[in-house]
Amino acid sequence: MLMPVVQVSVWAGMSSENKKKIVAGITKVFTDMGIPSQATTIVIIEIPRENWATAGKLHSETPWTPQPQQK
Repeated sequence: MLMPVVQVSVWAGMSSENKKKIVAGITKVFTDMGIPSQATTIVIIEIPRENWATAGKLHSETPWTPQPQQK
């Protein structure tokens, strides 16, 4: 049986409520494929913004504005 392990990297400080949403959503993808939820492991890794960079800039030094979700 397939026993997926999923690692999700996020900025430190994400709320428990949002983590629960991530875990539920990922688990649903696998259960929709016929894999029991008990077989799915999810690891959330929180990384401080000063240890995360995009386009050559640390996120701790640049403002971040959430983008609207596209439908």
